[in-house]
Amino acid sequence: MDTTQRTDQQRSAERRRRELLEAADRVVLRDGPQASMNAIAAEAGITKPILYRHFGDKGGLYAALAKRHTDALLSSLRAALDAPAARRERVESTLDTYLAAIEARPQVYRFLMHPAESTGTDQGFDVGKHSAPLLRRMGEDLAQVIEERVDLGPGSQQLARVWGHGIVGMMHAAGDWWLGERPCSRAELVRSLADLLWGRLAAAGDKVGGPGF
Repeated sequence: MDTTQRTDQQRSAERRRRELLEAADRVVLRDGPQASMNAIAAEAGITKPILYRHFGDKGGLYAALAKRHTDALLSSLRAALDAPAARRERVESTLDTYLAAIEARPQVYRFLMHPAESTGTDQGFDVGKHSAPLLRRMGEDLAQVIEERVDLGPGSQQLARVWGHGIVGMMHAAGDWWLGERPCSRAELVRSLADLLWGRLAAAGDKVGGPGF
């Protein structure tokens, strides 16, 4: 097989994988955590063994969907952080971006972050085992942004990681509670969380030569 043939096959496989992920997305939007491999295969117009051939099992499909949605969310969060606005406005915009994302697609959020409640042969995988790396990835990404933009003095790299993971943990826990109970408006939650974060962040200077935060 020559290089052109291999490239064509790779492109075809990547295209087919995207199509299957789009089908999985449609089922997750409809069924949330109860989305099954059977339903996803039916939506894609294939048999479940073919779906397994592409992703291995539900854990493999979950990981692929998680990367797809986490990449999009991280891109949106970085855009909010880099917007030309005052620091407090960017903090609130970043919090709002995260909350708006889980509010807009609650079934996707629940699929990614909560175990399925129904029973079935392909439902019982450990969601926590897969969701924890997503939160760690978001924490590391935010830590890098803080390190690049905020002058935290001695030990800044470690402190940036503490803040990055702490902020992500706060957003996740508060957002999960808010999405389930809706005790206040999104704007009220954003302001309250920003107030909690604002102390030392308000007092810290921008990194010299950095993009600012």
